[in-house]
Amino acid sequence: MTYRGAVLDVDGTVVRGDTPIPGARDALDALDDAGIRRLFLSNNPTKAPRAYVDRFERAGFAVDADEVMTSGTVTVSYLAEHHATDDLFVVGESGFCTQLDEEGLTVVDDPNDAETVVVSIDREFTYDRLTQALHALDGDVPFVGTDPDVTIPTDEGLVPGSGAIIRAVAGVAERDPNRILGKPDEYAQQLALDYLGVPAEDCLVVGDRLNTDIALGARAGMTTVLVRTGVTDQDTLNDSDVEPDYVLDSIADIGRVLNDS
Repeated sequence: MTYRGAVLDVDGTVVRGDTPIPGARDALDALDDAGIRRLFLSNNPTKAPRAYVDRFERAGFAVDADEVMTSGTVTVSYLAEHHATDDLFVVGESGFCTQLDEEGLTVVDDPNDAETVVVSIDREFTYDRLTQALHALDGDVPFVGTDPDVTIPTDEGLVPGSGAIIRAVAGVAERDPNRILGKPDEYAQQLALDYLGVPAEDCLVVGDRLNTDIALGARAGMTTVLVRTGVTDQDTLNDSDVEPDYVLDSIADIGRVLNDS
């Protein structure tokens, strides 16, 4: 078949930190040469798409801001659609809160004012903040997470991600989130397909996580490509119910998928 669109993970797939995955530039060129429209979809909610332009430039890639979508932008879009007038109590970093502010959403400091609780990665997360989140979730206040990633691959190795903070809050509140956005949620899936403007069956999804990247593609009916440069090792792959269509050592080998089309 001929692919017309590609959803590409960022961390662990194209870069680690600001360091490019070897062969990633050639892989992106191969997608361009094949006329495939691309979208970089990251489960990192802390930076707006425009920040990725500089990050990719440091890694040696030319990327436009409109080619980037994150769990932050997905969550902001969801909240604007479903909780636009709510007072939001947010566990998260300033970069995510800035995105909420720019959308015109209201963030409150007092947990007693919370009409919706939003939880994300927070590298300054404290016991006091956990206590505030517990109080904010009193009653049936909606509980939304930005993304499920428990860890994030970096130049220094794995570090805790949004999923770790969400699990901490969910554990103390003794309730699951009403919704966790980002990959593989259907809302993120639909936003990605709307951007690409092509049917799911004409799309690739390339990523390093089975339960987010590959699950998103499988649920949508995309061709799924797992790369081994991130968090998934062979044992994880063997034990998973999610089975990718292709397993590559890295995105550098994307020509193998394109040549099968």
